[in-house]
Amino acid sequence: MIEVSDAPIDASAALAGFENEMAGAGAIVSFSGVVRETSTSGTVKALHLQAYEPMTRNGILDAVTRAETRWPLAGVRIQHRIGEIAAGQTIVFVATASAHRRAAFEAADFLMDYLKTQAVFWKKEVTENGAVWIEPRTEDYADSARWGQTEDA
Repeated sequence: MIEVSDAPIDASAALAGFENEMAGAGAIVSFSGVVRETSTSGTVKALHLQAYEPMTRNGILDAVTRAETRWPLAGVRIQHRIGEIAAGQTIVFVATASAHRRAAFEAADFLMDYLKTQAVFWKKEVTENGAVWIEPRTEDYADSARWGQTEDA
């Protein structure tokens, strides 16, 4: 399941639901990303994300397909927020299931690297010092390169 929405993410409920759906899988790995409270720009009030939902969703679906080709996955769930997200709130939830832990860990990591560097989102950080559009960091691209992914992939 892939969801791009302005609805709040309840990571605990999402994980519980995924675990129920994946009963019998040997490994379930999840990651929850939360809007940081501080950045190089100052104290973060919120992050504003925009997306052209069909394009963003199709890109994520393609990344899931690549993950399923690379690792033997039993299931994947991705929920990503758009709109105004306050500091401390969950912005992304990714869960993968497989018969074995390594596949579940690596697939979740691969999908997060895709979401950080290639997914079509426009991100604006709002701080006490104003608002600034943000891009992935050099470190994010280096992480993504481990999988043979590039900005143009």
